[in-house]
This record gives sequence, C-alpha cells and structure tokens, in this order.
Amino acid sequence: MPLATTLRLLAKARGMSTADIATAIPRAGVATVSAWLQGEKLPGKDQLDALARTFGVPAGALLAELASTFDPARSQGEHDLLAAYRALNAKQQGALLEVASGMAGTKRTPARKAKP
Repeated sequence: MPLATTLRLLAKARGMSTADIATAIPRAGVATVSAWLQGEKLPGKDQLDALARTFGVPAGALLAELASTFDPARSQGEHDLLAAYRALNAKQQGALLEVASGMAGTKRTPARKAKP
C-alpha cells in the first residue's frame, strides 16, 4: 500500500483532519500534509518519525512501503505492475499470475487453500 494511502487510512481511523496532522508535525503546514496524503510529496525522516508518533504506529510500518519504492532492483514497470496487482481482487490476481507464468514459460505453484 502506498504511503499516502496508509496515511489517509490512519488519519481516518483516528478522526484526524489534515490540519490536526499538520499541528502535530514539526515544519509541516496544511499544504505539505495535504501533499503527503495525495502522494505528491514524501515526508522527511524527522517528519516520518513524527507521523509514526502521531498515529501511534512503528515508523517501520510507514517505511516498509516507502523503502520498496526505492528498491534499485525494481524497474518502474515492476513497481507499476505490483501496484496494479495489489488493486485486483484475489480471483483477478490468480488469473494475472496464470497469464504472466504462461508468458514467461514458468510453472506457477498453486495457492494453498486455508483450512476451515
């Protein structure tokens, strides 16, 4: 999940407005927080730490997705494909994996069903 989505969900869950968040974050005005929530800008390290404290979550929970966007081993196409995959439901994800495995000539391991 992109950082902006995570921040919006946390804000909604805690009933916080953009202004509420801006008040809690050093050197962040409403326009800056709004840009973070829209995915137009990324917060700096100190701001990420303050966001984590504000929302009561570990900074790592916010950083995990952010770190993956900087993975030098992934091309932009891989990032786009992963984002598209995550937007699909489970059935669609399975179908996409079938197509991709067929195109690549690789064998796909079927997903295991959960035990009742």
